[in-house]
Amino acid sequence: MPQKSTLSTLWRTAALIGFLLSASTAALAQWQWVDSTGRKVFSDTAPPASVPDKDILKRPGASPAPTAMAPAVPPAAAAEKAAAAAPKLPTVDKELEAKKKQAEQAEEASKKAEEQRVAQARAENCERARKAKGAIDSGIRLAVTNAKGEREIMDDKARASEGRRIDGVVRSDCGPLPKPAAQ
Repeated sequence: MPQKSTLSTLWRTAALIGFLLSASTAALAQWQWVDSTGRKVFSDTAPPASVPDKDILKRPGASPAPTAMAPAVPPAAAAEKAAAAAPKLPTVDKELEAKKKQAEQAEEASKKAEEQRVAQARAENCERARKAKGAIDSGIRLAVTNAKGEREIMDDKARASEGRRIDGVVRSDCGPLPKPAAQ
C-alpha cells in the first residue's frame, strides 16, 4: 500500500495536469473564417486582410459571428424586418380597463349606499322631531330627567328653548339635503 504523502502528491499532480489541459484549450484556434474557396479555417492568428469582415465567423474573446449561409441584409431593412416581427403591444390594457371600471362601479355603489343610509337616518330624525314638536306645542305638562336622574316638570322657559331646538332639527332633517361642501 502506498504511503499517504505519495497519494497526495499524485492527486496534486493530476489536478495540475487537468488545470493545464483546460487552460490550453483557450489557446487553441480563436479565429474562425471562411476562405475564398468556401472552406472554414481555424487559426490562432488573424485572417489575412483579403478576407472580408462578413466571412469572419469567430474572433478571440467575442461571440461567434453569424454564419456565412445567411444572406446579407442591409441594416435599414433588418430594422424594418425586426419592427414588423416584433409583437404589437396593445395601447390599452383591456384587463386593466375592466378592473378600473369595476372599481369605479364599486365606489359608485358604496356612495349610493351611504346616501341611502343618510337619507333614512334623516327621515327617522325628522319623524321623531315632528312628534316631539307636536308634544311641545300641545301645551301638556312634560317631564324631563335632570343630571341627578330626578324627574322635573318643564317650565315655560325650558319649553320654549326645547321648541327652538326641535325647530332647528325639523329644518335640518325634514328639508332637502344640504349641498356638500366643495372638497
